[in-house]
Amino acid sequence: MSYKTTIIDIAKELNTTPATVSRALSNHPGISEKTKQSVQFTASKLNYKRNRIASSLRSGKTHLIGVIIPSAEINFFGSVVHGIESIANSNGYNVLLFQSNESREFEEKGLETFLTARVDGILVSLAKDTIDYSHFVEIKKRGIPLVFFDRVNDELGVDSVVIDDYKGAFNATQHLIKQGYKNIAHISGPQHLKNFNDRIEGYRDALKANGIRIDPKLIFPGNISIETGKTGTEYFLSLSNPPDAIFAAEDFTALGAISKLKERHIIIPREMGIIGFANELFGEHITPSLSTVDQQTIRMGKSALTLLVDIIEKKEKHINQKIVLDPLLIVRQSSLRNDR
Repeated sequence: MSYKTTIIDIAKELNTTPATVSRALSNHPGISEKTKQSVQFTASKLNYKRNRIASSLRSGKTHLIGVIIPSAEINFFGSVVHGIESIANSNGYNVLLFQSNESREFEEKGLETFLTARVDGILVSLAKDTIDYSHFVEIKKRGIPLVFFDRVNDELGVDSVVIDDYKGAFNATQHLIKQGYKNIAHISGPQHLKNFNDRIEGYRDALKANGIRIDPKLIFPGNISIETGKTGTEYFLSLSNPPDAIFAAEDFTALGAISKLKERHIIIPREMGIIGFANELFGEHITPSLSTVDQQTIRMGKSALTLLVDIIEKKEKHINQKIVLDPLLIVRQSSLRNDR
């Protein structure tokens, strides 16, 4: 059996006490930076592996962060998690990832799993099926640090990190108008989720700002899926005055719209322009490539985790803090009219 280095070995090497070594490894404010660096160097030299279980029992912290995402199949969430993990690692936290599969039931199971694991804090992007938020009210009552990202509910008074969905939708619609499209339709997302509600408002206000009448028939209630994109587009094409462009609430819906238009032999973007939202990985690889709105996923993940760590470590007092990131318009082939 190989010998395992302990804090006693580090203390002997440095001619100090095990208590000093322990405090230095825990980044105790009473230990000088010089001593901390010396202890870290010696620990690395002796191949010291910290016993996180014992450390957790002493400190009352597990150094675990629970993260719930709606779907691992959506590149957007994978990219946000990448940002989360980069900051978690540099702050000494490990990440437990749970997929809700867009279900409130699984979302609640995820929270139960995190409670069992005694996580120090929780990050959540809400499932599209969640309309009852009592499970998050319970988390708040327990005093467990909680931060929402992307899909949020402002009424719960939970700290959050979001993109400016209204601005992103306004810019996407404005871009279509500047390309000469005059009859622009919208396939929405679930309206009980604030980000999709903000996107429909951005779409409406862009039309108003350009003197274009809002036609209720050109708004199709969607549900974040390729199938919704197909169904919504089929509906628009059945109208006596069909649209000449579609702003889809997210990229999978836009992909469904493109698929249906190709099936009906409608030329994109000459006969119909398409723009999505989220900048999913497939967008630049399909034909035509998909115009979209980038949500700064890595930055969103980093900001959400930084905010949560600040709450956990009580670096500053938060009162329903909301960080709003700027969206970035990504223009590709699907919305660039080639006859202009």
